[in-house]
Amino acid sequence: MGLKDAAMDGYGYVTATLEATTNKKVPVIGLISHMDTSPDVTGENVKPILHKNYRGGDIVLPADNSIVITVEENPDLKNQIGNDIITTDGSTLLGADDKAGIAEIFDAINHLIKHPEIKHGKIRICVTPDEEVGTGTKYFDVKKFGADYAYTVDGEQCGEIENETFCADSVTITITGRNIHPGYAKNKMVNSVKIAAEIIEKLPKDKLSPETTEKREGYVHPHIINGGVEQTVIKYLIRDFEEKELKEKEDYIRKIAEEVMEKYPKAKMEFKVDESYRNMRYIIDKHPQVMEYATEAIKRAGVEPIMNIIRGGTDGARLCFMGLPTPNLFAGGHSFHSKREWISIQDMQKAVETIVNLVQVWEEKS
Repeated sequence: MGLKDAAMDGYGYVTATLEATTNKKVPVIGLISHMDTSPDVTGENVKPILHKNYRGGDIVLPADNSIVITVEENPDLKNQIGNDIITTDGSTLLGADDKAGIAEIFDAINHLIKHPEIKHGKIRICVTPDEEVGTGTKYFDVKKFGADYAYTVDGEQCGEIENETFCADSVTITITGRNIHPGYAKNKMVNSVKIAAEIIEKLPKDKLSPETTEKREGYVHPHIINGGVEQTVIKYLIRDFEEKELKEKEDYIRKIAEEVMEKYPKAKMEFKVDESYRNMRYIIDKHPQVMEYATEAIKRAGVEPIMNIIRGGTDGARLCFMGLPTPNLFAGGHSFHSKREWISIQDMQKAVETIVNLVQVWEEKS
């Protein structure tokens, strides 16, 4: 598109600049999306299908007729009558998370290049790697990027704007037992696998898990367990919107583990907590104009803004605490990280319009 400073650095960050078309002093705005897709479902050899003029009902994917995008699980399909929907054939995820965000940013920038009469300040663009594995900002140089405020285009439903993420930590419990030949193990073997299983079994079945929580409820999620008799490792994801509740959940797990370990005096336990990210609301609340201008941009696109929370994290969550306030704008995708992922072209177009409006709002109000 002729952006002369477009480059990729050694860490895989792609950056570029669109210079200002105004003489006003306007804050530099960053637009950020991530290239990687979830590793949980393959994104290799995606075979996209365009369903033109969607007329309603469930969408059966041809590669596997058991994979169906249902209206019951995707209520926003009811708002898509007459729109053009993109899915896969059912053999892969689509990758709209977050290649849709990239497409929308580039389309908006292309529009601004072709229409220099549109007034806006300096715009910085970045495509990040590794967002899905939580390291999208590990080598992000905020100072070099040079934006005053930024937006990730990585949200879901058309019109959504998100200023909250979970606070997130990970807990690693390492249990060391005693291995010995099982034929001669009486009163000698201490099986760390069984101890780990007992610790996990004590978690409640009706609450505190991803499968039993929603909205502002946090959770405790044992997502990896591996090892053998001698040593077993359990990894937990701990999530809550408030740091206080996050700490309470960590203390709760520790208490369970310690109570179980008391029954096995010959075994040892290591309990380790690693911080992942914090709720970006703590930072964004100090910069209310970031949300106000985004809300105005969405309204100008003819869409009703939807204030929402992210039951997860984004690159923006980390960037906020690195000195770059970065809420999240909708990209329009649905059912991320699954073979049932879908997006509509019309919702993508609204995301483009929102971005174009957004940079104009910043210019007007500066």
